[in-house]
Amino acid sequence: MLLVLSNVFMTLAWYGHLKLQQNGVAQHWPLLGVIAFSWGIAFFEYCCQVPANRLGFDGNGGPFNLVQLKVIQECISLAVFAIIANILFQGQQLHWNHILAFLLIVCAVYLVFMK
Repeated sequence: MLLVLSNVFMTLAWYGHLKLQQNGVAQHWPLLGVIAFSWGIAFFEYCCQVPANRLGFDGNGGPFNLVQLKVIQECISLAVFAIIANILFQGQQLHWNHILAFLLIVCAVYLVFMK
């Protein structure tokens, strides 16, 4: 759950300013202002991501090694991005190649967990 929440914040930090720009809210913000805005959101991403990694890492008693954590995070990141992009940027559509790429990442998760 922490990984999902951290990816919501990350996606908003990386792409939310583009929606604000489209709406005219951040259209005239200087680049440093956009960066500061995104960093403010990214702070909350780190507040979720760091504990998720610490709790999930097998070196701390969790069930996952580093590679598994990273692949899981990437898979969650794409799923969250796809949902948020469809909500915020309704003109952006997923095509067959996007779905295939996502399925290949799911295959990567499977491969990472193989013994």
